[in-house]
Amino acid sequence: MERAAGVIKQRIAAAGGQLPKVAVVLGSGLGAFADELDGPVLIPYEEIPGWPRSTAIGHAGKLVIGSCEGVPTAVLAGRAHLYEGYTAQQSVYGIRVLRMLGVESVILTNAAGGINVSYKPGDLVLISDHINLLGQNPLNGPNDESQGPRFPDMTEAYSKTFRAIAKQTARTVGLEMPEGVYVAVPGPSYETPAEIRYLRVIGADLVGMSTVPESIAASHMGMRTLGISCVTNHAAGVVDQKLNHTEVLEVGERMKDTLIELLRRLVPGVAGA
Repeated sequence: MERAAGVIKQRIAAAGGQLPKVAVVLGSGLGAFADELDGPVLIPYEEIPGWPRSTAIGHAGKLVIGSCEGVPTAVLAGRAHLYEGYTAQQSVYGIRVLRMLGVESVILTNAAGGINVSYKPGDLVLISDHINLLGQNPLNGPNDESQGPRFPDMTEAYSKTFRAIAKQTARTVGLEMPEGVYVAVPGPSYETPAEIRYLRVIGADLVGMSTVPESIAASHMGMRTLGISCVTNHAAGVVDQKLNHTEVLEVGERMKDTLIELLRRLVPGVAGA
């Protein structure tokens, strides 16, 4: 990770840029925000030592560092998932490297299935809490005390302050953002209707295959996190239709401009909180 941080620092310095204060992780089909930064320094993941490659459709696989409304920002256009063969520890490599660069706040976005029947495709939902059903935790194994405690508190995995800022910011672009509980499952197969009924019973509003390891690692390192899910489809059994990844990408494309404008206004708010 030190080598990775060193490479990124060198690339930023060579471009006359600044080390990032805020990080934004973009989920499936939501990568357009990476192209909105001013003075961007673009680094493909394969050029960063140890950084896992993105193989999932809809994940560009590049780190972009630049300025968003005057705030030095790092954008991860693509993430590593467990279903790609990565461990939970590998999936949070980028978050840990960015913490080494001084990032204190992170905005995690994802494409999610709507379990809560009040959600419809295209809704943006704030993650208030999560349920980890991945069967892995990025903190398994020996603990590095320089990064965080052995048993980190997860009471506020998603910052209440950031959620309040996000709700207020959303109203400026004509959105009312509800809150919901996100459950992470391993994938890559979509859930069965019976599994969705089970997830609803245990308190989940949204379902996806990412985000939770990053939230855990961020909490471990003392970072504050905001989570945003783009509901790209009804979960299995909610409506009488089959699921496919093309629909996920299409809804992400449809919500592109709205999400870009929301993030553009959110980054300064998060940075100043």
